[in-house]
Amino acid sequence: MPNRLRTAWRGAWIRRAADAALVATLAIASLVEIAFGQPHGGGWYGPPAATVPLALLTTLPLLWRTTRPLAAYAAVLAGVAALVALSTPHQGPFEPFAALVLGAYSVGAHTHGRRARAGVALLLGPLAAGGIANLVVGFQRQTDFLPAFGWIGAAWLVGRIVHGRWQRTVELEALALELDEQRELQARVAVVDERARIARELHDVVAHNVSMIVVQAGAAARILEGEQPDVREALAAIEVTGRETVDEMRRLLGVLRRAEDGPALAPQPTLRELDALAAHVREAGLPVELRVEGAPHPLPLGVDVSAFRIVQEALTNALKHAGRPARAWVTVRYEPGAVEVEIEDNGNGGGIGGGTGHGLVGMRERVALYGGRLDAGRSDGGGFTVKARLPLGGALA
Repeated sequence: MPNRLRTAWRGAWIRRAADAALVATLAIASLVEIAFGQPHGGGWYGPPAATVPLALLTTLPLLWRTTRPLAAYAAVLAGVAALVALSTPHQGPFEPFAALVLGAYSVGAHTHGRRARAGVALLLGPLAAGGIANLVVGFQRQTDFLPAFGWIGAAWLVGRIVHGRWQRTVELEALALELDEQRELQARVAVVDERARIARELHDVVAHNVSMIVVQAGAAARILEGEQPDVREALAAIEVTGRETVDEMRRLLGVLRRAEDGPALAPQPTLRELDALAAHVREAGLPVELRVEGAPHPLPLGVDVSAFRIVQEALTNALKHAGRPARAWVTVRYEPGAVEVEIEDNGNGGGIGGGTGHGLVGMRERVALYGGRLDAGRSDGGGFTVKARLPLGGALA
């Protein structure tokens, strides 16, 4: 069972248990007073054969005060009316009056729409009739009736206030749930978009490399000395297969590529273009310092492109969110089996958002593609740090 449902079920069970305890307390108190009490200005008047059923009628219906508030209040009201008639001209017992006040609160708190309007009629009608009867017939003192009228009206008003707040709480919870669903949907869309973008770039890389294979196979066949028919046949097969592969790759690129992505088979940027990227960011207003650690060595093209894109995304977000004045440092570390890029800024902004790769979503997708690791978060001294490690021999995820 989900935590939200488990919490709601536990809360409903606790409320039912509290209602049952309250009703049992009122009922037992009424029966004890009937059995052992003596009427003195506020007790139970009449024989037990009449008062015991009335005691149960004015208390037990409250067990359904949240699910059937109108019916519960009507039953309690009928019992109280009978007790008032039985105890006149004396003041009636306290327990039925407390049950009537609780029922009025329940009508206000647990009805809405037409039922709420019916609840107003159910409260005002009998009270108005009782007030008129009190003035005309005088069967009860006015000092007894007016406070009772005030208590019942106040209880209903408090119930309406609680109902309004509860309704607003439910609406806010529904809105929060809808926002959570929208954020989750947007995150999924961002992941799909970024994977499509990475797929387009990798298709460019693969298609470009296959094109180079075709060109080299054709050149090798032209400069090959002697007949060597087996070698020529193999080179021709490589060239034909390569051209067919490039044609298929172009068809795939036509499906994956959007109009704004640029021409197919365009060379993808790599870490060799970091100087140009840093210059562009400096012109936009964010000073950038580049550092290279370790001996640079050739990288697989896909890893090279992903490392560049991670640096580009991090600098773009630093430019947007770091604030001014701020600086950024980019470190590229060449290791025997991996390449690591670290981008750090000292700005007062925070978080990753926007940019061409959907922030951290794009970075994580690129790192996960090669089984690497990404760490991103606030720095100890302020600013934001992104560190990505890409294994050179990592299996494609």
